[in-house]
This record gives sequence, structure tokens and C-alpha cells, in this order.
Amino acid sequence: METENAVNYKFMGRSFNDLSINDDSSAFSDCNSDRSGEFSTASSQSRRLFLACTNSDNSDEFIRQLVSDLGSCSIDEQKNAALELRLLAKNKPENRIKIAKAGAIKPLISLITSTDLYLQENGVTAILNLSLCDENKELIASSGAIKPLVRALRTGTSTSKENAACALLRLSQVEENKVAIGRSGAIPLLVNLLENGGIRGKKDASTALYSLCTVKENKIKAVEAGIMKPLVELMADFGSNMVDKSAFVLSVLVSVPEAKTALVDEGGIPVLVEIIEVGSQRQKEIAAAILLQICEDSVVHRTKVAREGAIPPLVALSQSGTNRAKQ
Repeated sequence: METENAVNYKFMGRSFNDLSINDDSSAFSDCNSDRSGEFSTASSQSRRLFLACTNSDNSDEFIRQLVSDLGSCSIDEQKNAALELRLLAKNKPENRIKIAKAGAIKPLISLITSTDLYLQENGVTAILNLSLCDENKELIASSGAIKPLVRALRTGTSTSKENAACALLRLSQVEENKVAIGRSGAIPLLVNLLENGGIRGKKDASTALYSLCTVKENKIKAVEAGIMKPLVELMADFGSNMVDKSAFVLSVLVSVPEAKTALVDEGGIPVLVEIIEVGSQRQKEIAAAILLQICEDSVVHRTKVAREGAIPPLVALSQSGTNRAKQ
């Protein structure tokens, strides 16, 4: 598996070291537990949940009962159990470990394949919340969660799709899972979410794609899935709150020739030049780094960049930008 992190470029005899963008965390969705809101529950359920959260002994016993209910013949019992496990795991790291140790992961994964969309949504989101615990990530992946999560990404509600994207991101933080996720068919679905999802879906998809595309074969899959069109459109829309996110994803893609060609074909050069002219300092830095990669091995691309008027704003950036931008 070929992964890429810091990237060094050599152009016209000069070395440009570590032009990768490392300070990227604030650009992306945090994919932190489900953000789909709390859910109304009957008063008796609320009391049970309160007891479970405040009393350790009750919590352990309650969790074991919920895990047992996941295997019930009653869909209503399954729904209630999945919902309460989802909420228990939402904000309490200690509950995530308890729930996993109680054997919840495999039955929750089985719910993700349910034709009942509400049951599927709770299964997906419970798995997302459990995946926030580093100790659970490998167990979730080895228990067979990747393909069901991809299915939810294809067939689920908008919340299921968003939370499935987040769960796949969390699993992709284990390096060995990146290829498996890419080969599972996730990347075209994430590209579709990036293009057609709501604002949260776009953020979650871009975050997952940024993580997955540190692997070369996933970069190519993303380009083949048509990622360049939505990336360019989102970078061009300064009101989308997606300029940084799209540019960061693009920055990991353009190390492969296929991405450079697709970027130029989709009209990306004038968009990058506009970002260097009017974007924020961080946006200018990343756009300049991307243009450097585009120009690296192609006289044709250098000519196109110059014709789009890039030289004056690049000169200005070299004089007044940050140290990295000047480089």
C-alpha cells in the first residue's frame, strides 16, 4: 500500500520541501458523534437512560440488557435498544468501551443491513459513536462493518449517509483499512455525497475522502468517480464554506497525473488563480502549492497558468505572504 504524507517537490532545479498542508484539522468536519439531534423518548425510557448514565452498576446491567435486545424478534425492541446504545455512546467515552466489551458491535453491524431505514440509521450512528474510541476501531473493521456502512452510504437516509461517511473516516484512521474501504465501493458514493449532499454531507464526505486519498489507488478511484467537477465547483463558490475543504482534498489528489489532467479539463486553473487573488492566506497557500504541482512536469500547464493571469498575484504572494506561501 502506497501512502503519501509530506511531499517534497523539485522544480526548475529548486527543491520545495514539505509543501503538504499539515494544519488542516480546522478545515474539515470533526465527524464527532452524531449531530442529528436528540430524540424524544417515553418518560420511562428517559428515567432508565438517566439511571444508566449516573450509576455504574446500573449502566453495566443496562448495557447488557440493551445488547441482548438487539437480537430480539421484535423490531420495536431492536429500535429502542439501538437508539439507547447510540445515545449512551454519544458523549461518554467510558460507555463506548463498555458497549463494545458487552458484545454490541456485531449485532449493531447486522442492523445496518436492515431494510427498516430507522433501524439502519440507529445502527450506523451507534457504530459511528463507538468508532470514536480508538480501542474500538480495529474491532469494528474486523467484525465486518465496512461493507454494511458502504451499503448505508448508498441506500440510507441522509443522516445514515452522513454518519456512515463519518464512521468510514474513523475506520480509515487505521492505515490498514484505507485500501479495504476504497475497494469496497465507498469512494464513488462519497464523491456523490460531496456533489449532491447537504452542507453537512459535503463536509463529511470531503473529510473522509481527504483521509482515504492518502493512498494512491484511492486517488485514482476518486478521479475516475468524477471528483474533480464538484471540487472545482465548491472551490469556486466562496459562499459555500467549502473552499478550504475542497482545496485540501485536491492537494492530496494532484500528486497523480490523472488528477492533474482532470483538474485542468474541469477548468480548475482559473479557479485556483482567483483563490490566490482574493482568498484567505491559508487558501492562497494551498492554491499556490497546487499550481506548483500542476506546473511541475508540463509546459502546457505552465502556459495555461500564465495565461490565466497567475503571475501578478503570485508575485504579490511571494512578497507579502507567509513564509510557506513565499516559498
